[in-house]
Amino acid sequence: MMRTVLVCLACAWLAGCAVNPATGRNDFVMMSERQELDLGARYNQEILKQYPRYDDARLQAYIQRVGERVARNSHRSQLNYVFTLVDSPDINAFALPGGYIYIHRGLLAYLNSEAELAAVLGHEVGHVTARHSVRQQSQSTAWGLLGQAAAIGTGIGAVGDLTGVMGNAFVRGYGRDMELEADGLGAQYLARSGYDPQAMIEVVKVLKNQEDFARAQAAKRGEAVAAGGYHGLFDTHPDNERRLQQVVGPARALVGESQEVGRDTFLQMLDGLVFGDSAASGIRRGRHFYHGELDFTLSYPAGWQLVNRPDVLIGHSADQQAFVAMTLEAADTRLTPAEFLRQRVGNQRLAAGEELRLGALQGYTAVLPGQPARRVAAIYRGERAYLFIGVVKGRASLESQDQHFLEVIRSYRPLKAEERKLAEPVRLRLARAKAGQSLAALAKDSPLPGDGEAQLRLLNGLYPGGEPRPGDWLKTLR
Repeated sequence: MMRTVLVCLACAWLAGCAVNPATGRNDFVMMSERQELDLGARYNQEILKQYPRYDDARLQAYIQRVGERVARNSHRSQLNYVFTLVDSPDINAFALPGGYIYIHRGLLAYLNSEAELAAVLGHEVGHVTARHSVRQQSQSTAWGLLGQAAAIGTGIGAVGDLTGVMGNAFVRGYGRDMELEADGLGAQYLARSGYDPQAMIEVVKVLKNQEDFARAQAAKRGEAVAAGGYHGLFDTHPDNERRLQQVVGPARALVGESQEVGRDTFLQMLDGLVFGDSAASGIRRGRHFYHGELDFTLSYPAGWQLVNRPDVLIGHSADQQAFVAMTLEAADTRLTPAEFLRQRVGNQRLAAGEELRLGALQGYTAVLPGQPARRVAAIYRGERAYLFIGVVKGRASLESQDQHFLEVIRSYRPLKAEERKLAEPVRLRLARAKAGQSLAALAKDSPLPGDGEAQLRLLNGLYPGGEPRPGDWLKTLR
């Protein structure tokens, strides 16, 4: 039996070999191009549910034009590429199979030329042309088949589980080699498109500066640097120092005369770009949260931090041992808030329940027993139900944080007229640098908490200590 299965595996492996259109190598793939395109189209629908498009048709069209210019000079120019600006403050960009490419407005804000935008998009086009996601999928499938073969041959199911874990570890993220390959391909596509491939290096510098800034801020707080950043989900990608060194040589070798940078054109397109939280997701200001479209505010304990996602708002203590999450659902007005809450927890037993009276609003809160116990609540407002759940980690008990959870829940209220401005997002605005003007002086008017001067330097490619030249366009925050 084992011999038969291994023969089948060998046949599948040989059948899956295909010439990579970008590198010319024989790669192991188990997906046709048609299947790749269908997979990308399906995933694209799911991505847009999680990450909505940024609401600026002019800027979306500009990004599509720049992306198409690069893609036309790639190894798979026949694909129908779709470039999307995502309404997210994250510093990220990514690609799906078949030519669906996304850049977050959080990353866009820190770029400083059209060539740098083309470099980011070119890098992602490189992932598509080299079929990195397809190769991942094929490797994952092969590991799964190997696990099944081992389980059949030995009669021990755990062996299959073990190889499945190995497979997941092997294919998570794109990995260092694929990221460097995408950098090299992106540099080629930049040069072929008439852009200065030095921009690829400038983008890597942008990412490195973000890492340095995050490290400096964490050191001030006495914390370790959290994993994250562009392509940093699993921390398997090449550190930016290594990428910087390995991309410099090939990129500079491609530089010719009359290579386009497009700084002024690009910066003009960014004027008015939302920076940080958007009105659609609500605005964090210190320990307070304001949502203009939904007309409410919440307050959190001093020292707590807020994580604002499209589908959930999470507040957590500084030591990350206490969390309270809020989500929004359609209310079932046939039910009282107490009945609605019981239904949402699967009719489990609730303890210490009490009615909530928040001005004219009604709600209900209780403790959901268990290990650990959790604080839950539902607040009705019109046809919407605001659901809260508070939970502790580690050895902390609900009793130690329950008062904080209740304070957050009870802080829910409609916005006052004078608070509506607080629910408006911060935006990038362009200004000409004046002689003798420093970023430290400009930062005094920064609407952001924390190190406003460092943020301005990061935005303008002047981190950690550069100063603008008189007459230069500067990105400011208002």
